Amino acid sequence: MNALPTPTQGPCVKCGGTQDQGFLLEMAHGNSYSATKWVAGAPEKSFWLGLKLNGKAQYSVQTYRCRNCGYLESYAL
Repeated sequence: MNALPTPTQGPCVKCGGTQDQGFLLEMAHGNSYSATKWVAGAPEKSFWLGLKLNGKAQYSVQTYRCRNCGYLESYAL
């Protein structure tokens, strides 16, 4: 199996510009905030919680944004 790429703050793959590390923001109930997560599989509706997540793999998302062109490069870690 091939190793996953390690996220780095290297040059933008689209234009070669400088990238800044950041994150994608989620707004939760009661105006609380959290960072976006990647969830395995297709979304399934839940009556009480919006989406069913039981037993699904979840990974934090690390994102970089190019200062020049705005391109976003994300990694699920």
